[in-house]
Amino acid sequence: MGGPGSRRAGAARAPGRWLLLALGLWLGGWWLADRLLPPPLPGAGGATVVLAADGKPLRAFPDRDGTWRYPVAPDEVSPYYLQALLAYEDRWFHHHGGVNPLALGRAAWQRLRHGRVVSGGSTLSMQVARILEPHPRSFGGKLRQALRALQLEWRLDKTQILALYLNHAPFGGTVEGVEAASWAYLGKSSRELSRAEAALLAVLPQAPSRLRPDRHPEPARLARDKVLARLARQGDWTQAEVDAARIEPVVSRRLRPPMHAALLARRLHAAFPGEGRIHSTLDADLQRSLEARLAAYFAPLPERSSAALLVVDNATLEARAYVGSLDFADDERLGHVDMVRAVRSPGSTLKPFLYGLAMDDGLVHSESLLLDAPQSFGNYRPSNFDPTFNGPVSVAEALRLSLNVPAVDLLDRVGPERFTARLAHGGVGLRLPRGAKPNLSIILGGTGTRLEELVGAYAAFNRGGLAGAVRYTPGTPLRERRLLSEGSAWIVREILEQHGRPGLRDGVVDASRRQRVAWKTGTSYGFRDAWAIGSTARYTVGVWVGRPDGTPLPGQYGAITALPLLFEVIDGLPRDPRDGQRPPMPASVEKREICWPLGLPPDPQAPGLCHRRREAWTLAGQLPPTLPEREARTWGAGRLAIEVDARSGQRLSANCRGQVTRSRREIARWPSLAAPWLPAAERRASAIPPLSADCAADSLSGLENLRIEGPADGSLLAAPPGSSRPPTLRLRALGTASRVQWLVNGRLAGETRGQGSWTIRFDQAGPQRVTALADTGAWAELRLRVLD
Repeated sequence: MGGPGSRRAGAARAPGRWLLLALGLWLGGWWLADRLLPPPLPGAGGATVVLAADGKPLRAFPDRDGTWRYPVAPDEVSPYYLQALLAYEDRWFHHHGGVNPLALGRAAWQRLRHGRVVSGGSTLSMQVARILEPHPRSFGGKLRQALRALQLEWRLDKTQILALYLNHAPFGGTVEGVEAASWAYLGKSSRELSRAEAALLAVLPQAPSRLRPDRHPEPARLARDKVLARLARQGDWTQAEVDAARIEPVVSRRLRPPMHAALLARRLHAAFPGEGRIHSTLDADLQRSLEARLAAYFAPLPERSSAALLVVDNATLEARAYVGSLDFADDERLGHVDMVRAVRSPGSTLKPFLYGLAMDDGLVHSESLLLDAPQSFGNYRPSNFDPTFNGPVSVAEALRLSLNVPAVDLLDRVGPERFTARLAHGGVGLRLPRGAKPNLSIILGGTGTRLEELVGAYAAFNRGGLAGAVRYTPGTPLRERRLLSEGSAWIVREILEQHGRPGLRDGVVDASRRQRVAWKTGTSYGFRDAWAIGSTARYTVGVWVGRPDGTPLPGQYGAITALPLLFEVIDGLPRDPRDGQRPPMPASVEKREICWPLGLPPDPQAPGLCHRRREAWTLAGQLPPTLPEREARTWGAGRLAIEVDARSGQRLSANCRGQVTRSRREIARWPSLAAPWLPAAERRASAIPPLSADCAADSLSGLENLRIEGPADGSLLAAPPGSSRPPTLRLRALGTASRVQWLVNGRLAGETRGQGSWTIRFDQAGPQRVTALADTGAWAELRLRVLD
């Protein structure tokens, strides 16, 4: 049995146990209440803002209640704002547990003494509690607010509570949070606030409707100065700093959310659901300036027209500007349709890739002889955008002039399926009608692709042949694929850069040290799409113009509509020391002298075979000869060895009567269809000598000899006296049973078969050149002059 001392010790321990038990019960009850009635913390999702690379907002998306909020962390806000906020609202924020008894007591005493609210007793944590769960201004409401503040302190640290205030404090209208308010009222990030602006935004949530600077600038100024006075009185800012801040006027712009790169922002918002802030790769200042330039440049376009623009950094493939439509808010122009992503006919913009691939295949080099003349490819008969034909042209000329027949001819040799597969590997997907296979028309725009895919592919000309997918967010992995070899990409870029600038005549050098631009235009069938794409050492820019609904836009084509804007944009881009420099030539590229028509190097032993000398860029040591003629023409292009009579120069066959002195002669033959465009001297040098009368016929004797039945060469034509009708002729091509195509001044004007007649009316006076061109390669020409 214990004595009196042990009983006293037990009695002394009993209150301690009861105290611990009570404390445990209180803590348990608090924990249970906190779990059963948690504070209404904001969840994920809600308002979203899409930001430029430098953090400037491009477009904001409100939450389901229509509230605009730009998420921001405390370390991303100006320290002036944090100083003003805590000094004015809660100096002891970092030292209390959610409720400040001294502040509450002071507020209660002041209210009893003066009969009105003199100063608030709410801590910043209590204000956050009230923002998250609004309640009436009553004793019960204040008690609930204090309990919620304690819960917040229980669950969150001070930085998290401060972030809740920064992002959810009311600033008037549908604007919440200091970052949204700073952009809405001041047009700048909260990171850039001055002391005066910080004080203004610190007091605005106290009475957001009454103090909105866009509606009530004078009350807003008085409230701001009250905050400044307190900061000076408490020693947070010096009196000189406060006096300087007072001088700043309260200036506010019209309250409106940002709306730049609206279609890309919509795209990223859908790609990253639930993200409060989505960073893009765009340059905010460049984006705004290009949107304004595009709107001004294309304002005269007919109704329902739109335009798109994309600027990409070649080094990273990151987009720097993205304009998906002419006017996002214009319903008549279908401004909500993103034409950067729309599938449209590319016109002639695929041609550079075809020529580069043909070089990689060893089919051609930069000066290979191609033929721009009327030709048929099965049932397909392409013509040029300008119906004039140019006869023999080089690869470089065919590409710069965007000639259609040489491109179709080359695609026929490369293979449409293989060309389509190579483009797909490089990121350019060609869309064909369901069930259709790649065909020759794709090189002239008989397919569909996207502006962003073309821009990613054109960047390959300044990325060593590597194309890639355009990146719109910094975290997107770089996806690049080999489209062309480094050498062929370099050669094609050299060809495209030699275009010169619009408005400069051929041979005129631009000495202004502006950027070297490899550019190409395109126009789809029926003037539905106008394109211009250009690549510099640093940037690749793509422009599209047309109607989103696919209807024609007559008279608008790439070189007229899109190209001038392309150069305006490129000239306005940030400059780089590399812009005016010529990239180094790859080791696989070599400059060689070649001769037409054979396409081979000059032979010192046979100078007569070299009709025209050319300086060509060749690839990997390959020097491919002129491509063989597509159709079976008798003794077409190539090197022909024959025997001739040493005295008369006439051709000899195997069986000749009489005494002849045989001599071997080699002739460089031009492609048959090139003949109408050749000077007389080259025709004679390429002609096969006539067979000697003493010799039996040989395999060359079957060559057709075409002639035109009609007026004599050099005739003068005039309308009949007293008649206003223009002169008219009926012509026939004699000497062939094949199809005959008729050209007038180089333009395809008609077609006959065999000896069928063809009627032509001369509407214009002056010299006229009429050419009959048979499928066999035989041709005849008639030169006339039509009098006024």
